[in-house]
Amino acid sequence: MLTIGRLASYAGVTIRAVRHYHQVGLLREPERDASGYRSYDAAAVVRLIRIRTLAEAGVPLARVRELLDADPETFAAATTEIDRQLRTQIRTLQEHRRRIARLGSGDTLAVPAEVVDYLDRLRALGVPAAVIDGERDGWILMAARWPEAIPAFMADKVAQLGNPMVVRFYGLIGRIAEDPHDEDLLRETADLMSEMFAQAEAAGELDQQNDVMPDAAFVRLMDAFADAAHPVVARLRELVAERGWTGWTMVEKRAP
Repeated sequence: MLTIGRLASYAGVTIRAVRHYHQVGLLREPERDASGYRSYDAAAVVRLIRIRTLAEAGVPLARVRELLDADPETFAAATTEIDRQLRTQIRTLQEHRRRIARLGSGDTLAVPAEVVDYLDRLRALGVPAAVIDGERDGWILMAARWPEAIPAFMADKVAQLGNPMVVRFYGLIGRIAEDPHDEDLLRETADLMSEMFAQAEAAGELDQQNDVMPDAAFVRLMDAFADAAHPVVARLRELVAERGWTGWTMVEKRAP
């Protein structure tokens, strides 16, 4: 007859595991003998080894009892189902690993692949990291609010990069990031923005803004985010207002 320590040693588990199996009802706890000790027989070793084998195979303890006492047909069906569940868990873990690996650049945190591609295009244009970080965080907000619209948003943004005015704008923004107190540079940027807004108005794009972003409260949130991102935004908004335009996330022509 075996002590609990010897039983655990023979079965390749810990004493704590044996006691846990007692507690959950997988292994019968023997009565104490006249000396006050519990002793186990060979059958207990066999059952404990079977419990350990099933547990190591990934069988949840809640189902181990079912399999220990199952007939061959029931055992086969149960193991097939458990294997299906394990494969599902493996796919989930593999997806988690894929996402973790994508986080290495930082851009992929909470933004769709279309945004990551757009940010990479900005890098290729030489846009500074500080500007790209602000763009990324803004698109995190946009993707949270309108996830279904992101592919269309990004297709439009990528198309805009074919406009020399937009490329020039990002170049100016990059220079501002390096020297935010250059008033001449800020005014040059405001002039360009005004020209871009006029071009968008002529194309009817400004009239479509309410359809694209039909949430005034969220637009105000995006404006507040831009204002908080860098003090220079407030100055640019003042200069753009002097040129007849209001807004930031959504732009409108000021009333005369």
